[in-house]
Amino acid sequence: MKKLYLSLLLSLFAVNSYTMIIDNLDDKRADWNAISDNVMGGISEVNFYQAEEGDEKFYRLEGSVSTANNGGFIQSVARFPFNAEDYTGIRIKIRGTNDDYYVWIRTPASRFPWDRYIASFKSNENWSVIEIPFTDFKKSNFYMPTRLNKSKLRTIAFAAYGKDFQAQLDIAQIELY
Repeated sequence: MKKLYLSLLLSLFAVNSYTMIIDNLDDKRADWNAISDNVMGGISEVNFYQAEEGDEKFYRLEGSVSTANNGGFIQSVARFPFNAEDYTGIRIKIRGTNDDYYVWIRTPASRFPWDRYIASFKSNENWSVIEIPFTDFKKSNFYMPTRLNKSKLRTIAFAAYGKDFQAQLDIAQIELY
């Protein structure tokens, strides 16, 4: 009987303890594309490439973000059609300039190129693992559903956005938790 109570108690407080790796720069790879505001007449410049320091492999998103000419973003995006209903959010290992960066997720509710669900995070020069719950993502436009539809993720992007600065974001692991 004690085992039954203990089991029930643990199940009440259990958190999803499994993850799904999106990209670990090893045996699991996503197909990333770098995009800047040049697609709409902006002048931001973007680079996205794989790098290595010691035993650490990572992607680097870097470039000059400029709000001139109605611009203001650089991003690296991966198509990722997946049902994430069984997961709580996104976990990433990052470091970068001491700036705000963003995760952008697109679902079928993202009808236009500028539609997305957005969550921000801060980086610094030290590696850290951050978790962003899906509940932290906010819609970019009034006509989109308030809640992100976790069952129909289409793309995941990492972006530097909204101000003039030299961006540099290193990403070493991306997974759903």
